[in-house]
Amino acid sequence: MWKNENLVKVLKEGGVVVMPTDTLYGVVGSALNQFVVERIYNIRKRNLEKPCIILISDITELDKFSIHLYPGQKKTLSGYWPAPISAVIDCENDDFFYLHRGTRTLAFRVPENEELRILLTATGPLIAPSANLEARPPSRTISEAKEYFGDKVDLYIDGGEIRGKASKVIKLRRDGSIEILRA
Repeated sequence: MWKNENLVKVLKEGGVVVMPTDTLYGVVGSALNQFVVERIYNIRKRNLEKPCIILISDITELDKFSIHLYPGQKKTLSGYWPAPISAVIDCENDDFFYLHRGTRTLAFRVPENEELRILLTATGPLIAPSANLEARPPSRTISEAKEYFGDKVDLYIDGGEIRGKASKVIKLRRDGSIEILRA
């Protein structure tokens, strides 16, 4: 389902897509395109002060966000990823204010699914909040997502019914230790 030339084209051209991720359906778009990020916030009616998780193909993509890991952090993440675990990492660069929303942290995940990582290699990092309106349950099917978003997104990718759950979220400290924020 992720081996779809149209999907790659839409995402690279700044489109917004509802598609399965490694955990739930997500409303995804380029994390490096501020317009796309703001569009996703508007489509989802998301709290503007609440950052979203960013999917990356591998740990080296953190460089695109001016994040340079300490040795302990790199060791910890290398032990966790790829997995349905999102790591909250300090991001001091104000060029990414549109992503961190003043929190000066960003949450990243390297998906376990190899096909999804291949897609991320082709598209670059994707912001990927769950496919629902703020404070509503996540979509389990494309039909549910269409009820939420209608024609406000550019493409829907149907992955059937998804019974996954949101990723575990950890805060990665400078020394490489973690704090569990969501189990």
